[in-house]
Amino acid sequence: MQAWRVYENGEPGTVMRREEVEPPVPGEGQVLLRVRAANVNFPDALLCRGHYQVRPPLPFTPGVEVCAEIEDGRRVVTTVALPHGGFAEYTLADAAGLLPAPEALDDAEAAALHIGYQTGWFGLHRRAALQEGETLLVHAAAGGVGSAAVQLGKAAGATVIGVVGGPEKAAVARALGCDVVIDRRSEDVVAAVKAATGGRGADVIYDPVGGEAYQQSAKCVAFEGRVVVVGFASGTVPAPALNHALVKNYSVLGLHWGLYAAKDPASIGRCHETLTAYAAKGIVKPLIGERVPFAAAADAVQRVADGTTTGRLVVLPEGAHA
Repeated sequence: MQAWRVYENGEPGTVMRREEVEPPVPGEGQVLLRVRAANVNFPDALLCRGHYQVRPPLPFTPGVEVCAEIEDGRRVVTTVALPHGGFAEYTLADAAGLLPAPEALDDAEAAALHIGYQTGWFGLHRRAALQEGETLLVHAAAGGVGSAAVQLGKAAGATVIGVVGGPEKAAVARALGCDVVIDRRSEDVVAAVKAATGGRGADVIYDPVGGEAYQQSAKCVAFEGRVVVVGFASGTVPAPALNHALVKNYSVLGLHWGLYAAKDPASIGRCHETLTAYAAKGIVKPLIGERVPFAAAADAVQRVADGTTTGRLVVLPEGAHA
């Protein structure tokens, strides 16, 4: 089968290599899946660089999230069992982690539903307890992770402020349903948030960026607000000033969605049922920026690493038209 493999750590566009390999053999509790679509996530870039919290043995195939087909033909969505990732014709996954692909979504959309929307739902509801009528600020609102949080925030009845970089992404954020869009390249984010909220600030801030975005969040979070730390796409891990959190009376909440699979696996199934219902009603629909041919997988991961993409890039196997 065809697969993209990484033999040494480095930038995805350099270290990902396409080659012919034998299909992986399932271990105990695992199943072999035929990949229908593989979503590109920022962790795929971190895996290539050797910077992710999980470091599979070399060589490995990246691609942590797929829509795939099991032996009886049913479509499923799942995270993969590394080192046998989704940028290949076949991948492995734990049988217990398979979830039915929503009928309302095509293969590419289904591949982009699992990690981003689960992360958004757990971040906004389990961690931040977002309430109807509150104001939600989403950094990188036109990106794959941010766009999911925007849709879930609107579904929860929140007023959503989206922060983006550039006019093209601003237009995407407005189309997603953001009530207010702030272009960080041409506007003062803190001043714009305070202006939009009558000086109060945002009740919940969803931050997959870190770095300067976190510093802005601390300056415009409301009384009893909650900053949800989802990731550090900027490459800079901020150091929160706890005295500032004390004086302003806000919370900084970490979210590692993958822990729920170990600590509370039933909650992931319940969340998927909610997301499937949302998809059926058109409340959520993954924003697919590009459906990428298999031959361009390495370039797609590099572009996500560089932060130049809008929405999700989804890699399709040879001959797929999802």
